[in-house]
Amino acid sequence: MKNFQGKVAVITGGASGFGREFALKAHSLGMKLVLADVQQDALDTTAAQLRGQGAQLAAVRCDVRKSDEVQALADAAMREFGAVHLVFNNAGVGFGGLLWEASEADWDWVMGVNVSGVIHGVRIFTPLMLECARRDPDYEGHIVNTSSMAGVLCPPVMGVYNVSKHAVVALTETLYHDLSLVDAPIGASVLCPFFVPTGIHQSHRNRPGDTPMEGKPTASQLAAQSMVSKAVTSGKVSAHDVAELTFAAIAGDKFYIFTHPQALDGVAQRARDMVAQNNPADPYQATPQVRDALRAML
Repeated sequence: MKNFQGKVAVITGGASGFGREFALKAHSLGMKLVLADVQQDALDTTAAQLRGQGAQLAAVRCDVRKSDEVQALADAAMREFGAVHLVFNNAGVGFGGLLWEASEADWDWVMGVNVSGVIHGVRIFTPLMLECARRDPDYEGHIVNTSSMAGVLCPPVMGVYNVSKHAVVALTETLYHDLSLVDAPIGASVLCPFFVPTGIHQSHRNRPGDTPMEGKPTASQLAAQSMVSKAVTSGKVSAHDVAELTFAAIAGDKFYIFTHPQALDGVAQRARDMVAQNNPADPYQATPQVRDALRAML
């Protein structure tokens, strides 16, 4: 996708973090915006800011776990602007702790947002974009799904999150191949950020009532929360930086978007272990002090 001027971008999780920066960048390129978020007050604030800058936008409260709400989002985009060119399936939540200590409600919440949200976005928006392409011979489209480095690595006490983000990588790679198979004028990218200062470590603020936390957090869940909070808030790459990197990847038709390429050493080690049929390497081999600190908190 080379031309952004006048095109329409739909962004889930659009009120804060990466989503808000995607919206600001898209507006700077002359795009029209459809912002979706489950947090109404944050959505209102971001929409007001962008409208104050002259943005043409629609703001829709949307729980991406629910297919009817994602369908309503697509309907609103078409009603407001008549086409969709760029979709960011970006809404996501974080959760940590020893794998067996996660409740069914924990799994339902994380998989609902991180996996079902992307599934609904792809299932609903891809046919819509293909129809837009049939009507416009010059149509260009792109879909960006937000995963994580946890989609290509398996750090301990992050199991539920790891599973959800691995699913997003697999889904997006397959989407890329499927779109190529039918010669669709639609690209696909998977965004795999590492630790970036966003609100992901405070995901519990938007945890819905139908997937309540069961009892008090366990020691491992508190430890994971503490370590992730520290890592996220001390990150040197900003959400603004990630938005710049992502739009450059869209324009360059680049599939994998890694915000911290130095972390790919762990991905390479994992691949070598798989090919050699070795047991998984210690993720803290180079930083044993981190492993020791984590163990001390369990």
